Amino acid sequence: MMQTSDPDPRLSMLETMMTIRAYEERLVAINAQTGAAGTCTSVGQEACAVGVVRALERRDRILTNHRSAGHLLARGADAGRMMAEVLGRVDGYCKGKSGSLHISVKELGVVLTSTIVGGELSLVTGVALAHKLGAGEPGAIVATFFGDGAACEGIFHESINLAAQWRLPILYVCENNQWQAFVRRDETMPIEHIRTWAAAHAVASVTVDGNDVEAVHAAAREAVAAVRASGRPYFLELDTYRLRGHFEPDDQSYVDAAELEARRAHDPIRVTSERLIAAGVIDRDALERLRRRVDAAIEAAAAFANDSAWPDPRELTTDVYA
Repeated sequence: MMQTSDPDPRLSMLETMMTIRAYEERLVAINAQTGAAGTCTSVGQEACAVGVVRALERRDRILTNHRSAGHLLARGADAGRMMAEVLGRVDGYCKGKSGSLHISVKELGVVLTSTIVGGELSLVTGVALAHKLGAGEPGAIVATFFGDGAACEGIFHESINLAAQWRLPILYVCENNQWQAFVRRDETMPIEHIRTWAAAHAVASVTVDGNDVEAVHAAAREAVAAVRASGRPYFLELDTYRLRGHFEPDDQSYVDAAELEARRAHDPIRVTSERLIAAGVIDRDALERLRRRVDAAIEAAAAFANDSAWPDPRELTTDVYA
């Protein structure tokens, strides 16, 4: 996570969102150059990651999904080591063995990334139970990120039901980006807000604008405080939008062009930038300097990743457990 020297936390959050965007756009370019496929970006959802992760403490744990780059970068992960991981190099966080879809950064409290839709929802129950039984630091909570597609899986209801019944310290963060792979959210569920299902399990819940990083951060701070104080689960639904395809190179031919253009007007980076300019916190020249600094940092990260060595073939069977 990159920090500005300015004391205004909104500038720091803007810089982190810009860093996430630049990092993922660099991965998109790498995909295009190499012909590789499979990278899942969170373009358009950066405010969700930054607003929530900023509300967590170092003792807390995170379990996330296949759109995990934003969560890790907001947590403080090094962009160079993350990119090295994606490229399969030894300087990656998991020595190049996880790619982007299974990355784990234990030193940052990121337990795992699950490429299985809803997979993190089953595992967060066990991690939170372990914390309740004394495995974690006192007062620590466990946050899990998932999408509206995962909320259609049976494991969502199984997990949240157990968490409510066992009183587990879980913050459920649903990044409702309106698309489940290539299917619209309203084609698969009869409710407008997924928090309705959380409420049915007697879990406190709220829905906020997921493209407003200040609103997300304020709601996340309240949610984290509630989980920490009560030891009970809380459901935070973030209403956002996925501006790129399900994976690269998905061309989004199934998305209405007018809808996509309208949603771009609410891009969280644009919204935050214009708000800070209007408030006199930053001017357009300073904003451009910030953007150039972020781009330079991501280029340096890419150079680090490219310079990292390929793993020794003898490493193939290390770190593998049965």
